[in-house]
Amino acid sequence: MALTDTAVRRAKPTEKARKLADEKGLYLLIQPTGGKLWRLDYRFNGVRKTLALGSYPDVSLASARERRDDARKLLANDIDPGEYRKIQKAAKIERAANSFEVVAREWFAKHSPNWAASHADKIIQRLEKDVFPWLGRRPIGEIKAPEVLACLRRIETRGALDTAHRAQQNCGQVFRYAVATGRAERDPTGDLRGALPTAKVGHFAAITDPDEVGALLRAMDDVSATFVVKCALRLAPLLFVRPGELRTAEWAGIDFDKAQWCYFVTKTKTEHLVPLATQAVAILRELHALTGTGRYVFPGARTNGQPMSNGAVDVALRRAGYSTREEQSGHGFRAMARTILHQEMGIAPEVIEHQLAHRVPDALGTAYNRTKFLVQRREMMQRWADYLDKLRDGAEVIPIRAGGT
Repeated sequence: MALTDTAVRRAKPTEKARKLADEKGLYLLIQPTGGKLWRLDYRFNGVRKTLALGSYPDVSLASARERRDDARKLLANDIDPGEYRKIQKAAKIERAANSFEVVAREWFAKHSPNWAASHADKIIQRLEKDVFPWLGRRPIGEIKAPEVLACLRRIETRGALDTAHRAQQNCGQVFRYAVATGRAERDPTGDLRGALPTAKVGHFAAITDPDEVGALLRAMDDVSATFVVKCALRLAPLLFVRPGELRTAEWAGIDFDKAQWCYFVTKTKTEHLVPLATQAVAILRELHALTGTGRYVFPGARTNGQPMSNGAVDVALRRAGYSTREEQSGHGFRAMARTILHQEMGIAPEVIEHQLAHRVPDALGTAYNRTKFLVQRREMMQRWADYLDKLRDGAEVIPIRAGGT
Protein backbone atom coordinates (compact mmCIF):
# COMPACT_ATOMS: atom_id res chain seq x y z
CA MET A 1 0.00 0.00 0.00
CA ALA A 2 1.35 3.39 -1.03
CA LEU A 3 2.34 5.91 1.61
CA THR A 4 0.45 9.14 2.26
CA ASP A 5 1.72 12.50 3.48
CA THR A 6 -0.17 12.01 6.73
CA ALA A 7 1.36 8.60 7.34
CA VAL A 8 4.86 9.92 6.71
CA ARG A 9 4.32 12.92 8.99
CA ARG A 10 2.88 10.84 11.85
CA ALA A 11 5.38 8.00 11.70
CA LYS A 12 7.11 7.58 15.07
CA PRO A 13 10.52 6.07 15.85
CA THR A 14 10.93 2.79 17.71
CA GLU A 15 13.85 1.14 19.46
CA LYS A 16 15.03 -0.32 16.17
CA ALA A 17 15.14 1.19 12.69
CA ARG A 18 12.05 0.32 10.65
CA LYS A 19 10.84 0.75 7.09
CA LEU A 20 7.59 2.16 5.70
CA ALA A 21 7.25 0.89 2.14
CA ASP A 22 5.84 3.03 -0.67
CA GLU A 23 5.94 1.68 -4.23
CA LYS A 24 8.48 0.46 -6.80
CA GLY A 25 11.27 -0.01 -4.29
CA LEU A 26 10.87 3.33 -2.49
CA TYR A 27 10.58 3.30 1.28
CA LEU A 28 11.00 5.55 4.32
CA LEU A 29 13.64 4.41 6.81
CA ILE A 30 12.79 5.64 10.32
CA GLN A 31 15.79 5.79 12.66
CA PRO A 32 15.54 5.26 16.44
CA THR A 33 16.77 8.86 16.81
CA GLY A 34 13.75 10.10 14.86
CA GLY A 35 15.39 10.72 11.51
CA LYS A 36 13.34 9.85 8.43
CA LEU A 37 15.37 8.87 5.35
CA TRP A 38 14.17 8.08 1.83
CA ARG A 39 15.75 5.01 0.27
CA LEU A 40 15.38 3.13 -3.00
CA ASP A 41 16.24 -0.56 -3.31
CA TYR A 42 17.10 -1.76 -6.83
CA ARG A 43 19.06 -4.42 -8.67
CA PHE A 44 21.76 -3.82 -11.25
CA ASN A 45 23.50 -6.71 -13.02
CA GLY A 46 21.97 -9.06 -10.47
CA VAL A 47 23.36 -7.17 -7.48
CA ARG A 48 21.04 -5.63 -4.90
CA LYS A 49 21.84 -1.98 -4.16
CA THR A 50 20.37 0.91 -2.17
CA LEU A 51 20.24 4.57 -3.25
CA ALA A 52 19.79 7.42 -0.76
CA LEU A 53 17.20 9.96 -1.93
CA GLY A 54 17.31 12.51 0.88
CA SER A 55 15.64 13.03 4.23
CA TYR A 56 12.14 14.02 5.26
CA PRO A 57 10.83 16.76 5.57
CA ASP A 58 13.54 18.40 3.38
CA VAL A 59 12.49 15.98 0.64
CA SER A 60 8.73 15.51 0.54
CA LEU A 61 6.95 12.31 -0.47
CA ALA A 62 6.23 13.73 -3.92
CA SER A 63 9.87 14.76 -4.42
CA ALA A 64 11.10 11.35 -3.26
CA ARG A 65 8.87 9.69 -5.84
CA GLU A 66 10.26 11.98 -8.57
CA ARG A 67 13.81 11.01 -7.61
CA ARG A 68 12.80 7.35 -7.62
CA ASP A 69 11.34 7.68 -11.10
CA ASP A 70 14.50 9.43 -12.36
CA ALA A 71 16.59 6.55 -11.02
CA ARG A 72 14.32 3.98 -12.67
CA LYS A 73 14.70 5.78 -16.03
CA LEU A 74 18.46 5.37 -15.72
CA LEU A 75 18.01 1.68 -14.94
CA ALA A 76 15.80 1.32 -18.01
CA ASN A 77 18.76 2.61 -20.05
CA ASP A 78 21.14 0.15 -18.37
CA ILE A 79 22.74 2.84 -16.20
CA ASP A 80 23.44 2.26 -12.51
CA PRO A 81 21.90 5.29 -10.73
CA GLY A 82 24.36 4.95 -7.84
CA GLU A 83 27.40 5.08 -10.11
CA TYR A 84 25.81 7.83 -12.16
CA ARG A 85 25.48 9.94 -9.01
CA LYS A 86 29.16 9.38 -8.17
CA ILE A 87 30.17 10.48 -11.65
CA GLN A 88 28.00 13.58 -11.43
CA LYS A 89 29.44 14.46 -8.02
CA ALA A 90 33.00 14.02 -9.29
CA ALA A 91 32.22 16.19 -12.30
CA LYS A 92 30.79 18.88 -10.03
CA ILE A 93 33.92 18.83 -7.86
CA GLU A 94 36.11 19.04 -10.96
CA ARG A 95 34.07 21.97 -12.30
CA ALA A 96 34.48 23.78 -8.97
CA ALA A 97 38.21 23.07 -8.96
CA ASN A 98 38.47 24.56 -12.44
CA SER A 99 36.33 27.62 -11.77
CA PHE A 100 37.50 30.98 -13.07
CA GLU A 101 38.39 32.18 -9.56
CA VAL A 102 40.40 29.08 -8.69
CA VAL A 103 42.38 29.27 -11.94
CA ALA A 104 42.80 33.06 -11.63
CA ARG A 105 44.19 32.80 -8.12
CA GLU A 106 46.54 30.03 -9.26
CA TRP A 107 47.73 32.25 -12.14
CA PHE A 108 48.16 35.18 -9.75
CA ALA A 109 50.14 33.11 -7.24
CA LYS A 110 52.45 31.91 -10.00
CA HIS A 111 53.23 35.31 -11.52
CA SER A 112 52.78 37.92 -8.76
CA PRO A 113 56.15 37.24 -7.06
CA ASN A 114 57.78 38.85 -10.10
CA TRP A 115 55.64 41.99 -9.91
CA ALA A 116 55.89 45.13 -7.83
CA ALA A 117 53.67 44.81 -4.75
CA SER A 118 51.52 47.78 -5.75
CA HIS A 119 50.97 46.31 -9.23
CA ALA A 120 50.02 42.92 -7.78
CA ASP A 121 47.60 44.53 -5.31
CA LYS A 122 45.81 46.40 -8.09
CA ILE A 123 45.36 43.26 -10.18
CA ILE A 124 43.97 41.04 -7.43
CA GLN A 125 41.70 43.81 -6.14
CA ARG A 126 40.40 44.40 -9.67
CA LEU A 127 39.61 40.71 -10.09
CA GLU A 128 38.01 40.40 -6.65
CA LYS A 129 35.86 43.49 -7.07
CA ASP A 130 34.90 43.45 -10.73
CA VAL A 131 35.25 39.89 -12.05
CA PHE A 132 34.95 37.17 -9.39
CA PRO A 133 31.42 38.12 -8.23
CA TRP A 134 30.07 37.30 -11.71
CA LEU A 135 32.52 34.86 -13.30
CA GLY A 136 34.33 33.42 -10.29
CA ARG A 137 32.23 30.27 -9.80
CA ARG A 138 31.80 29.47 -13.48
CA PRO A 139 33.89 26.61 -14.92
CA ILE A 140 36.54 28.47 -16.88
CA GLY A 141 36.23 26.18 -19.88
CA GLU A 142 32.52 27.02 -20.26
CA ILE A 143 32.73 30.82 -20.12
CA LYS A 144 31.83 32.51 -23.40
CA ALA A 145 32.71 35.94 -24.74
CA PRO A 146 29.26 37.50 -24.04
CA GLU A 147 29.59 36.62 -20.34
CA VAL A 148 32.96 38.35 -20.14
CA LEU A 149 31.62 41.38 -22.02
CA ALA A 150 28.65 41.68 -19.64
CA CYS A 151 31.14 41.75 -16.77
CA LEU A 152 33.21 44.46 -18.49
CA ARG A 153 30.11 46.51 -19.28
CA ARG A 154 29.32 46.76 -15.57
CA ILE A 155 32.72 48.40 -15.06
CA GLU A 156 32.28 50.67 -18.08
CA THR A 157 28.86 51.91 -16.98
CA ARG A 158 30.27 53.31 -13.75
CA GLY A 159 32.66 55.45 -15.79
CA ALA A 160 35.80 53.33 -15.28
CA LEU A 161 36.60 52.58 -18.92
CA ASP A 162 40.34 52.25 -18.33
CA THR A 163 39.66 49.74 -15.55
CA ALA A 164 37.38 47.80 -17.92
CA HIS A 165 40.20 47.52 -20.45
CA ARG A 166 42.64 46.42 -17.76
CA ALA A 167 40.13 43.84 -16.47
CA GLN A 168 39.76 42.48 -20.01
CA GLN A 169 43.53 42.18 -20.25
CA ASN A 170 43.75 40.35 -16.91
CA CYS A 171 40.91 37.98 -17.87
CA GLY A 172 42.73 37.19 -21.11
CA GLN A 173 45.87 36.34 -19.15
CA VAL A 174 43.88 33.99 -16.91
CA PHE A 175 42.17 32.29 -19.86
CA ARG A 176 45.47 31.77 -21.66
CA TYR A 177 46.91 30.25 -18.50
CA ALA A 178 43.88 27.94 -18.36
CA VAL A 179 44.52 26.90 -21.97
CA ALA A 180 48.18 26.22 -21.22
CA THR A 181 47.27 24.07 -18.20
CA GLY A 182 44.52 22.12 -19.96
CA ARG A 183 41.53 23.70 -18.23
CA ALA A 184 40.12 25.58 -21.25
CA GLU A 185 40.17 25.24 -25.04
CA ARG A 186 40.56 28.91 -25.95
CA ASP A 187 40.65 32.51 -24.72
CA PRO A 188 37.22 34.11 -25.39
CA THR A 189 38.50 37.66 -24.75
CA GLY A 190 40.03 37.59 -28.22
CA ASP A 191 36.48 37.81 -29.59
CA LEU A 192 35.95 41.10 -27.73
CA ARG A 193 38.40 43.13 -29.78
CA GLY A 194 36.72 46.51 -30.38
CA ALA A 195 33.76 45.72 -28.12
CA LEU A 196 34.76 48.39 -25.60
CA PRO A 197 35.28 52.04 -26.55
CA THR A 198 38.93 53.05 -26.76
CA ALA A 199 40.18 54.39 -23.45
CA LYS A 200 41.68 57.86 -23.57
CA VAL A 201 45.33 57.94 -22.60
CA GLY A 202 45.64 60.03 -19.46
CA HIS A 203 48.52 61.73 -17.72
CA PHE A 204 49.25 62.09 -14.05
CA ALA A 205 48.23 65.51 -12.80
CA ALA A 206 51.28 67.75 -12.42
CA ILE A 207 52.01 71.43 -11.82
CA THR A 208 54.81 72.69 -14.04
CA ASP A 209 54.50 76.47 -13.63
CA PRO A 210 57.28 77.55 -11.20
CA ASP A 211 55.06 80.17 -9.54
CA GLU A 212 52.38 77.56 -8.84
CA VAL A 213 55.00 75.07 -7.63
CA GLY A 214 56.04 77.51 -4.90
CA ALA A 215 52.45 77.77 -3.65
CA LEU A 216 52.13 73.99 -3.73
CA LEU A 217 55.29 73.50 -1.66
CA ARG A 218 54.07 75.97 0.96
CA ALA A 219 50.69 74.23 1.17
CA MET A 220 52.47 70.89 1.57
CA ASP A 221 54.49 72.27 4.49
CA ASP A 222 51.30 73.35 6.25
CA VAL A 223 49.25 70.19 5.68
CA SER A 224 48.10 68.16 8.68
CA ALA A 225 49.68 64.68 8.55
CA THR A 226 51.84 62.33 10.58
CA PHE A 227 55.56 63.05 10.72
CA VAL A 228 56.32 60.04 8.52
CA VAL A 229 53.86 61.14 5.82
CA LYS A 230 55.10 64.75 6.05
CA CYS A 231 58.65 63.54 5.40
CA ALA A 232 57.49 61.48 2.41
CA LEU A 233 55.60 64.50 1.10
CA ARG A 234 58.69 66.72 1.44
CA LEU A 235 60.92 64.15 -0.28
CA ALA A 236 58.50 63.41 -3.15
CA PRO A 237 59.37 66.53 -5.19
CA LEU A 238 63.06 66.41 -4.18
CA LEU A 239 63.59 62.83 -5.40
CA PHE A 240 60.78 62.54 -8.02
CA VAL A 241 60.83 58.73 -7.95
CA ARG A 242 57.73 56.63 -8.55
CA PRO A 243 55.32 56.71 -5.56
CA GLY A 244 55.63 52.97 -5.01
CA GLU A 245 59.41 53.24 -4.94
CA LEU A 246 59.30 56.06 -2.41
CA ARG A 247 56.87 54.44 0.01
CA THR A 248 58.75 51.11 -0.01
CA ALA A 249 62.20 52.68 0.45
CA GLU A 250 64.36 50.71 2.89
CA TRP A 251 67.00 52.06 5.23
CA ALA A 252 69.40 49.40 3.94
CA GLY A 253 69.53 51.28 0.64
CA ILE A 254 70.30 54.70 2.19
CA ASP A 255 73.99 55.63 2.41
CA PHE A 256 74.35 58.82 4.43
CA ASP A 257 78.13 58.97 3.95
CA LYS A 258 77.86 58.91 0.17
CA ALA A 259 74.58 60.88 0.17
CA GLN A 260 72.80 58.41 -2.10
CA TRP A 261 69.93 55.94 -2.18
CA CYS A 262 70.16 52.71 -4.15
CA TYR A 263 67.25 50.37 -4.85
CA PHE A 264 65.97 47.88 -7.43
CA VAL A 265 63.51 49.20 -10.02
CA THR A 266 60.98 46.44 -10.64
CA LYS A 267 59.63 48.09 -13.78
CA THR A 268 62.98 48.10 -15.61
CA LYS A 269 64.63 45.23 -13.68
CA THR A 270 67.65 47.43 -12.92
CA GLU A 271 69.48 48.85 -9.94
CA HIS A 272 68.91 52.59 -9.62
CA LEU A 273 70.91 55.21 -7.76
CA VAL A 274 69.43 58.48 -6.50
CA PRO A 275 71.96 61.16 -5.45
CA LEU A 276 70.66 62.90 -2.33
CA ALA A 277 70.83 66.68 -2.05
CA THR A 278 71.76 68.09 1.36
CA GLN A 279 68.07 68.93 1.94
CA ALA A 280 67.06 65.31 1.32
CA VAL A 281 69.80 64.01 3.63
CA ALA A 282 68.62 66.36 6.40
CA ILE A 283 65.03 65.09 6.11
CA LEU A 284 66.15 61.45 6.13
CA ARG A 285 68.45 61.93 9.13
CA GLU A 286 65.62 63.46 11.11
CA LEU A 287 63.30 60.61 10.13
CA HIS A 288 65.96 57.98 10.89
CA ALA A 289 65.72 58.85 14.58
CA LEU A 290 62.07 57.71 14.49
CA THR A 291 61.96 54.80 12.04
CA GLY A 292 65.62 53.83 11.62
CA THR A 293 65.34 50.66 13.70
CA GLY A 294 62.85 49.18 11.25
CA ARG A 295 63.14 47.98 7.67
CA TYR A 296 61.16 50.70 5.93
CA VAL A 297 61.94 54.41 5.79
CA PHE A 298 58.20 55.12 5.76
CA PRO A 299 56.51 52.41 7.85
CA GLY A 300 52.74 52.10 7.97
CA ALA A 301 50.84 53.76 10.77
CA ARG A 302 49.53 50.48 12.19
CA THR A 303 52.61 48.28 12.03
CA ASN A 304 56.32 48.68 11.52
CA GLY A 305 56.41 45.54 9.42
CA GLN A 306 54.82 47.08 6.33
CA PRO A 307 55.41 50.32 4.40
CA MET A 308 52.91 53.15 4.48
CA SER A 309 49.84 52.86 2.26
CA ASN A 310 50.05 53.39 -1.47
CA GLY A 311 47.84 56.49 -1.40
CA ALA A 312 49.36 58.25 1.63
CA VAL A 313 51.05 61.02 -0.37
CA ASP A 314 47.98 61.60 -2.55
CA VAL A 315 45.78 61.80 0.55
CA ALA A 316 48.10 64.43 2.01
CA LEU A 317 48.01 66.41 -1.23
CA ARG A 318 44.22 66.40 -1.16
CA ARG A 319 44.31 67.61 2.45
CA ALA A 320 46.54 70.42 1.24
CA GLY A 321 43.72 71.42 -1.10
CA TYR A 322 44.94 69.96 -4.38
CA SER A 323 43.01 67.62 -6.67
CA THR A 324 45.19 64.61 -7.41
CA ARG A 325 43.22 64.01 -10.60
CA GLU A 326 43.36 67.50 -12.07
CA GLU A 327 46.14 69.44 -10.32
CA GLN A 328 48.93 67.47 -8.63
CA SER A 329 49.41 63.79 -7.86
CA GLY A 330 52.23 61.96 -6.16
CA HIS A 331 53.32 60.53 -9.49
CA GLY A 332 53.07 64.00 -11.03
CA PHE A 333 56.23 65.17 -9.28
CA ARG A 334 58.12 63.24 -11.97
CA ALA A 335 56.51 65.28 -14.74
CA MET A 336 57.06 68.46 -12.71
CA ALA A 337 60.79 67.75 -12.41
CA ARG A 338 61.18 66.58 -16.00
CA THR A 339 59.55 69.71 -17.38
CA ILE A 340 61.16 72.33 -15.16
CA LEU A 341 64.63 70.79 -15.14
CA HIS A 342 64.73 70.92 -18.92
CA GLN A 343 62.70 74.00 -19.79
CA GLU A 344 63.65 76.29 -16.91
CA MET A 345 67.05 74.98 -15.84
CA GLY A 346 68.42 73.72 -19.16
CA ILE A 347 69.38 70.23 -17.98
CA ALA A 348 70.07 67.80 -20.83
CA PRO A 349 67.12 65.40 -21.42
CA GLU A 350 69.27 62.26 -21.27
CA VAL A 351 70.52 63.20 -17.80
CA ILE A 352 66.95 63.74 -16.59
CA GLU A 353 65.75 60.50 -18.16
CA HIS A 354 68.47 58.50 -16.45
CA GLN A 355 67.51 60.04 -13.13
CA LEU A 356 63.89 59.12 -13.80
CA ALA A 357 65.05 55.48 -14.16
CA HIS A 358 63.77 55.29 -17.72
CA ARG A 359 65.42 53.12 -20.32
CA VAL A 360 67.28 55.54 -22.56
CA PRO A 361 68.26 54.58 -26.14
CA ASP A 362 72.03 54.80 -26.55
CA ALA A 363 73.58 55.26 -29.98
CA LEU A 364 76.74 53.54 -28.77
CA GLY A 365 74.81 50.54 -27.58
CA THR A 366 76.05 50.72 -24.01
CA ALA A 367 73.85 49.13 -21.36
CA TYR A 368 71.69 51.15 -19.02
CA ASN A 369 73.43 51.43 -15.67
CA ARG A 370 72.89 53.22 -12.40
CA THR A 371 76.05 55.32 -12.55
CA LYS A 372 75.45 56.80 -16.03
CA PHE A 373 75.81 60.61 -15.89
CA LEU A 374 76.30 60.27 -12.14
CA VAL A 375 78.42 63.42 -11.77
CA GLN A 376 75.89 65.46 -13.75
CA ARG A 377 72.99 63.91 -11.83
CA ARG A 378 74.53 64.75 -8.44
CA GLU A 379 74.90 68.34 -9.52
CA MET A 380 71.39 68.38 -10.97
CA MET A 381 69.76 67.00 -7.82
CA GLN A 382 71.40 69.63 -5.62
CA ARG A 383 70.51 72.44 -8.01
CA TRP A 384 66.94 71.12 -8.11
CA ALA A 385 66.65 71.08 -4.32
CA ASP A 386 68.03 74.62 -4.09
CA TYR A 387 65.62 75.73 -6.81
CA LEU A 388 62.64 74.26 -4.93
CA ASP A 389 63.74 76.05 -1.74
CA LYS A 390 63.73 79.36 -3.57
CA LEU A 391 60.29 78.67 -5.01
CA ARG A 392 58.98 77.73 -1.55
CA ASP A 393 60.42 80.90 -0.03
CA GLY A 394 58.92 83.04 -2.77
CA ALA A 395 62.26 84.32 -4.00
CA GLU A 396 62.63 85.46 -7.59
CA VAL A 397 64.12 82.64 -9.62
CA ILE A 398 66.04 83.53 -12.74
CA PRO A 399 66.42 80.54 -15.06
CA ILE A 400 70.08 79.63 -15.64
CA ARG A 401 70.51 77.15 -18.43
CA ALA A 402 73.22 74.56 -18.05
CA GLY A 403 74.64 72.92 -21.11
CA GLY A 404 76.47 70.14 -19.32
CA THR A 405 75.77 66.53 -20.25
